[in-house]
Amino acid sequence: MADNDEQLQLVTFQLGAELYGIDIMNVKEIQKVREIRDIPNAPMYVEGIFNLRGNIIPVINLHKRFHIRKAELSEEDKMLSGFMIIGINGRLIGVYIDKVSRVMTIERSNIQPPPQMITGIGSEYIQGVVKENDGYLIILEITRLFDPKELQQLGNLNN
Repeated sequence: MADNDEQLQLVTFQLGAELYGIDIMNVKEIQKVREIRDIPNAPMYVEGIFNLRGNIIPVINLHKRFHIRKAELSEEDKMLSGFMIIGINGRLIGVYIDKVSRVMTIERSNIQPPPQMITGIGSEYIQGVVKENDGYLIILEITRLFDPKELQQLGNLNN
């Protein structure tokens, strides 16, 4: 069996037409869509906030942030829609996803460097890509999704 340092466990999800993955260590939980309160003057990619067991969580729409079309889902697949609660630099942030897929383990040796541009998401946000049977799995580097100033702004939303 391979050493854990040689493997990466990912939570995979669909966003638009592509399959993405985030390191499972950064994913706190997955939530169904719930009522979100709007925030006046928030950046356009911030959907609002919601209360999760006493924690006020800002919710980000990556479709808007990266200009990605939402996936067209069947009624059955819509049941798998919602958002992931992820931890970035000690902050909890909700990220809309079209459909949660599965948890998978990949070999780090199978990760290829990201191409310059993939479906609107710049390569600076991508840790790498892994060839899948019918396409690619794009591994997001969530610590780079928001610069420190944006994280501070998001942190201020829950005050």
